[in-house]
Amino acid sequence: MKFAMQLLLLIVSIALVIVIVIQPSKGEGLGAIGSGGQVFFAKNKGLEKLLDKITLWLAISFGVLLLLVELYGKFI
Repeated sequence: MKFAMQLLLLIVSIALVIVIVIQPSKGEGLGAIGSGGQVFFAKNKGLEKLLDKITLWLAISFGVLLLLVELYGKFI
């Protein structure tokens, strides 16, 4: 069971890295801290919106799986 959770964690982590890498750059960098934060108010369209949702759900599942693997290792 632990091996299956670790394998699933590995798959989710690789998918998360791939989705993050293929996302288009917002182009702001540290300039958003000062006065150029207008990009944050722009609407995401199409593929960018989908990639944002996928990234969110993969990150949440990564965190939950990480906790489950750690708790499984400590108590069982």
